[in-house]
Amino acid sequence: MKSISQSIAWWCFVPEKLTAERFVKSAAEAGFSAIDLVPPDYWPLVSDYGLAISAIAAHQPLTIGFNRLDQHHRLEHEVRVNIAHAQRLGIQNLICFSGNREGLDDAEGIENTAVGLSRLAPFAEDAGVTLVLEMLNSKVDHPDYQADHTRWGMEVCQRVSSPRVKLLYDIYHMQIMEGDIVRTIRAANGMIGHYHTAGNPGRNELDSTQELYYPAILQAIKETGYTGYIAHEFVPKGDPVVALRTVFQQCASCL
Repeated sequence: MKSISQSIAWWCFVPEKLTAERFVKSAAEAGFSAIDLVPPDYWPLVSDYGLAISAIAAHQPLTIGFNRLDQHHRLEHEVRVNIAHAQRLGIQNLICFSGNREGLDDAEGIENTAVGLSRLAPFAEDAGVTLVLEMLNSKVDHPDYQADHTRWGMEVCQRVSSPRVKLLYDIYHMQIMEGDIVRTIRAANGMIGHYHTAGNPGRNELDSTQELYYPAILQAIKETGYTGYIAHEFVPKGDPVVALRTVFQQCASCL
């Protein structure tokens, strides 16, 4: 039976903590099977170490996204280019963003986002690539971002109704916005296509200094039957190589 795989986010380590090559080498040695959010210039390096790329951004910037109808033509072109890259490289997920509210109410934002993703769903389905709409907090890190609650994203997915349009459930962000993590994971079963982790507060290691109890969270994810990637997106406080080994081993014992 296919199991859950662990990935690690690029930007949390490179270039502030490690060089690109040392990071990729250390991630492979720690046991990771993939790296998340790899810049295009480094796609060959990741492949050279036998690792997959679990997700890349489908478009930029995250502040201007699918909740704006006047952006849909630009976004469709950009995302279709990245769908082709993902299909060619075996990248499973493309991360999409709602964009900031800028006064837009939730109902209209949901409708607009669903319209835009519905246009792209057939291309994602044909390519075997999943478009994952990321839930981010608007309280600390991303002021005014609209897809800041799971229910908002679930409503978009329900309207699009495609097996290739799902949520990126970021546990750190949703702990800040709504908590109730385990119950939400169970309620959104089937709509989550990718996970991000980090400790809260501080976005650091998944250790005893933060408020999330990851053994129970990971067990809940496993019990839903999820078989995709869990990508760790934390900024290490101490030795980054030790942090890579530690988080992989801690989570492997729960998965």
